[in-house]
Amino acid sequence: MKISNLKAALIMCVALAVASLNPKIALAQQASSKAQKQPNIIVILADDLGFGDLGSFGGRTIRTPNLDRMAREGGRLTRFFASANVCTPSRAGLLTGRYAARSGLAVGVIYPHSAYGLPESEVTLPELLVDAGYRTAMLGKWHLGSVASAWPTRHGFQSFWGVPWSNDMNPLPLYRDMTILEEPLVQETFAERLVEEAKGVINSPSDKPFFLYVAHIAPHVPLRPGPAFRGKSQQGLYGDFVEEMDWTTGEILKALKAAGKDQDTLVIFTSDNGPWWEGSSGPLRDRKGSTYEGAYGVPFIARWPGKIPSGTVSDQMSMNIDLLPTLAALAGAKVPTDRVIDGQNIWPILSKRGAVTPHDKLYFFSNANVAAVRTQDWRMVVRAYYLNFDAPLDQFNYRLLFNMKNDRGETVSLADRFPEIVDRLKAMIDAARAEFGAITQQRTSPQADGPIQLPNETRPLKKAP
Repeated sequence: MKISNLKAALIMCVALAVASLNPKIALAQQASSKAQKQPNIIVILADDLGFGDLGSFGGRTIRTPNLDRMAREGGRLTRFFASANVCTPSRAGLLTGRYAARSGLAVGVIYPHSAYGLPESEVTLPELLVDAGYRTAMLGKWHLGSVASAWPTRHGFQSFWGVPWSNDMNPLPLYRDMTILEEPLVQETFAERLVEEAKGVINSPSDKPFFLYVAHIAPHVPLRPGPAFRGKSQQGLYGDFVEEMDWTTGEILKALKAAGKDQDTLVIFTSDNGPWWEGSSGPLRDRKGSTYEGAYGVPFIARWPGKIPSGTVSDQMSMNIDLLPTLAALAGAKVPTDRVIDGQNIWPILSKRGAVTPHDKLYFFSNANVAAVRTQDWRMVVRAYYLNFDAPLDQFNYRLLFNMKNDRGETVSLADRFPEIVDRLKAMIDAARAEFGAITQQRTSPQADGPIQLPNETRPLKKAP
């Protein structure tokens, strides 16, 4: 052995011996090693953004250079879905990894007067990450309940800056944690202030990895972009709002680079459901609130330099319920085993070209009803959005079967030509209806015009003195 190599070996032996004699040093080294393996995680969620609104997803009228660059430097999923066709149940699915029917939030959306919210019994992604050593923060729109037990800081977020519900609801206060900062929210300056809040989280001197959840109010109506973006797009106020949201993404990415955390951070961008009154569903049929794919199909972009190959595109199906098991696995967090987790780890389809979806089926809910089921190539709709949701499944005896490989727009039903596929998918739906029907009967108020009452809830938060 050369003298230089022998010297290096002796130094290493001495270092290991010292570490073994000093538990504090050993623990510090283990903590340092763990921290290096845990990525920072940022999840950016748009509100009512269409599948076809971004340039990287075929959009042509709205300029989204920052998100398009993020897609070029990372990966896109072109068959990624929200777990519901409206806000509240979709966000519940994202944070719990479970269809919202399991938490009693499948029916409609939460309003300012609603006396219920995400149950404390649910285990959320930020809770798992806190247990794994992360610091967690949320910015933007919550929409999972304003009762005290449903507040973001009761569900794993160590800090919260944002609004309780959608920007078209009244009142619309801006909170920091549990204190009202402003009422009503000045929406035109919200994006600019959100960027500054995000920079504060990114630039924190803490040695812990961070999880930052950025939930925009844009481009949900009312359309109120800031003065710098108003009138700048080719698609009216809607386009202005989307372009401002694209700018915020660019500013967050700049802040990561300036802080030297770019290489250590996974950034994800998606939407809570399809577009509402304006916006583009691209090649998909229909929009928010319907049971066709345009209500659920949303853009998904993920960027992590060195971990996600640049320009990766996967057409394998996945859903926002997959974020919890995927991000938990990357963070070394433990997924709960005392409950059903509907999501799957989709890291392979993000990080490896040609990987196959872990799902054999995905369900699509409209209110508490299983309205459709999808495999990789087929989609069956049993509840078109204009039908009576309270009627028995078989009353209409009308099932639409679409080949999603050749007909993404769901224009021609092939149910009569492939009865064996209809039978197979119907069996999936029957099983899901039996399972989730029992759950929703326990969780859901029988009064359609009243709030769902969940146990152990308290009165809504009051303005801090």
